Amino acid sequence: MSSNNKQMELWKEYSSTKDPSIREKLILEYSHLVKFIAGRLSIYFGANVEYDDLVGFGIFGLIDAIEKFDVKKGVKFETYASLRIRGSIIDSMRELDWVPRSLRQKSKEMEKVYAELENELGRSATDQEVADRLGITTDELSKRLNDVNVSSMVSLEEFLEQNYEIGVDVPNVNKDDLPEDYIEAAELSEILGNAIDKLPEKEKIVVSLYYFEELTLKEISAIMKVSESRVSQLHTKAILRLKGKLARYKSSLDNN
Repeated sequence: MSSNNKQMELWKEYSSTKDPSIREKLILEYSHLVKFIAGRLSIYFGANVEYDDLVGFGIFGLIDAIEKFDVKKGVKFETYASLRIRGSIIDSMRELDWVPRSLRQKSKEMEKVYAELENELGRSATDQEVADRLGITTDELSKRLNDVNVSSMVSLEEFLEQNYEIGVDVPNVNKDDLPEDYIEAAELSEILGNAIDKLPEKEKIVVSLYYFEELTLKEISAIMKVSESRVSQLHTKAILRLKGKLARYKSSLDNN
């Protein structure tokens, strides 16, 4: 029996019986989703949180998804469950008060410094330049980047959706119904693309492998032959730079 047929049979049986033993089989059948998503989210935590802890938090999301999934609606379970798993991990970290307000403030401060410096310089700011502007050493900057990494937990896609109401996927916007939104989304997509192109090479590679190739932290670490904590740090710097550029774009729209 193929994997798809096996899953369909399990869903049919579980839908009609709600048998806990069938639920256990479904959890095992989809556990790879939890491992994949935990591996992706670990880029925000580096060495600060154990991968197994993230998997544990994600399992609760998978169980919740299995309990609430309606096979009759025709939605793909993997899509539905992925959102629940990701949400469960993030919610669990928030409940632990993983990101104190002081860290969020530091993240905002660094985002502003990257934006100001790169606007002044017309290029990517170096670690030394950022450290000098913040009045700290490069070692202290490195530590701060590791600290604020988790406060950047909102992914680039979510950041765009929350701040601009439209994500990067411009083709999904109906040009006839929302001409102004379509133009803004197209401009935003172009700005984001240019901003990514101008990132320092290693940061650009991390963004490409994480957001476009959808690799996990461990996979990116192996490809780039650097430690997982180094990958996390490169990701943080890239996101701070990109957020700064996007915030400047939004500010220019608000002022017009």
